[in-house]
Amino acid sequence: MALTMNDKVLTEAFGASEGALLRLKQIMLVVVGIAALAIAAKVKIPMIPVPMTLGTLAVLTVGAAYGPRLGLVTIIGYMILGAAGFDVFASSAAGVSGIEYMMGGTGGYLVGYVLATLALGVLARMGWDRSAAKMAAAMLIGNALIYIPGLLWLGTLYGWDKPILEWGLTPFIYGDLLKLAIAAMIVPMAWKAIGKARG
Repeated sequence: MALTMNDKVLTEAFGASEGALLRLKQIMLVVVGIAALAIAAKVKIPMIPVPMTLGTLAVLTVGAAYGPRLGLVTIIGYMILGAAGFDVFASSAAGVSGIEYMMGGTGGYLVGYVLATLALGVLARMGWDRSAAKMAAAMLIGNALIYIPGLLWLGTLYGWDKPILEWGLTPFIYGDLLKLAIAAMIVPMAWKAIGKARG
């Protein structure tokens, strides 16, 4: 497969494509995207061994649907709101918020959110969001980009003698596989729906 970046991403397949209306659409998408990220972070679905939040699902889906540039603006806007003390992160209402929360145990994962959003946007621009198989592969890459800085920061913060993988990876694997499967279907299905609507 040629590494081209000419494909439209999902949000470019509808609505205005130039001028002031395009700018208005982009602003609205950023606002909606930030709201979706904040809401998804607070949703907790009972699972074993830990509840599953929808934060990573929202991050990766926004990245794929928005593309690298608009996705990056959206995730940075989300981080700025969190840094300002707004209750937009999964546990930021539990007595700690803002920069203090972002520098805690979840700090590395938040960095990973930015990297994953950018990566999913780039892969979507290459057309990986058109099929479930490629979207699943993109999601695996995105998850790796979230976990790598997350685990590195946990180890740096608390010490490598601690059970870092047990704290920051293994409890979340089943939930992440489920979210991966869901996201791998959502965006390709949206493309098919757009194709049928145009047909």
